[in-house]
Amino acid sequence: MRPGHRGDDTVQDHNSLDTLTSHAEALERHGWEGALLGTGWGRPDTFTVATALTARTTTFQPLIAIRPGYWRPAQFTAAAATLDHLSGGRVLVNIVSGKDDLAAYGEAEEEQSARGERTSEFLQIVRRPWTEEHVSFTGRHLSVDHATLGPQPVVRGARRNPRLYFGGASAAAERMAATQADVQLFWGEPFDGVAERIDRLKRLSAELGREHAPLEFGLRVTTFVRDTTEQAWADAEAKVAELAERGPREGWLPRDRPAAVGQQRLHDLAERGDVLDENLYTAPGRFGGGGAGTTWLVGSAEDVARSLRRYQALGVTHFVLSDTPYLREIERQGSQLLPLLRPAAVAL
Repeated sequence: MRPGHRGDDTVQDHNSLDTLTSHAEALERHGWEGALLGTGWGRPDTFTVATALTARTTTFQPLIAIRPGYWRPAQFTAAAATLDHLSGGRVLVNIVSGKDDLAAYGEAEEEQSARGERTSEFLQIVRRPWTEEHVSFTGRHLSVDHATLGPQPVVRGARRNPRLYFGGASAAAERMAATQADVQLFWGEPFDGVAERIDRLKRLSAELGREHAPLEFGLRVTTFVRDTTEQAWADAEAKVAELAERGPREGWLPRDRPAAVGQQRLHDLAERGDVLDENLYTAPGRFGGGGAGTTWLVGSAEDVARSLRRYQALGVTHFVLSDTPYLREIERQGSQLLPLLRPAAVAL
């Protein structure tokens, strides 16, 4: 959990165990299923945070972001299975294939195609020891030989292992998602863009062949909620004006800098206007947005819920929503927005 990436100041002890636990407990109280724990070199280790928070909560599900390269596949598979076993089946995993400071943890810088190949091999390997014994795999980048786990993931109904979320908009990433991921996460794009990607991913799944359950779809977006539509837009515009005045901040990718395909898609939306569909605000990406902070769904709880329901009608069944400061928005959106969304799956 990182303050600052939507224009907020970093607060003291924001990554302390007490602060993070207070967030996780608030999530439980206010009806959220869990939280995305974002990864990046220099940020807290996501598995360590997830382990600490599951030990202090009862229903909180950590969506643990991890990067192939930082983790070897057998090491990750064992860690995920162990935490899933200890937490009673609460582990969710977000596989991140994007570029990071690889040299800082001993990896060589790689071209995007090589990172994609390695991620594909990683995804092929990590599922198998959760349900098989003596797994062997030899790839161009990764391999294991007779890998067998001790503690196994929790089996519950159709669940056999932690659900694997995956983001990425390049052609190679979509092929990986279509065949190997459980949930494809989209950034906050307009309805037509999400519909087009869902249709393409379904066709790819059929064309390429898929061994797993049908691919599901999720939306990762900032939800900027206030008591009224007018107040939401006044506050959103004031916040963007503040971002413009402050200048670039950590996590922001300027539009003229090469970016991942998904991030570039978000930047390109600004050419279509500051507000798309009913309430998708693209202006934040010009001044300080990055990732989920590039576009915001702005409005009253009813406005934002109506937009999320339209995404749901397109086939989106997982929602990873957030705004900062986290604790305030956990409470506000948990009491105002979530009751309008159920029974859709939600996470912060």
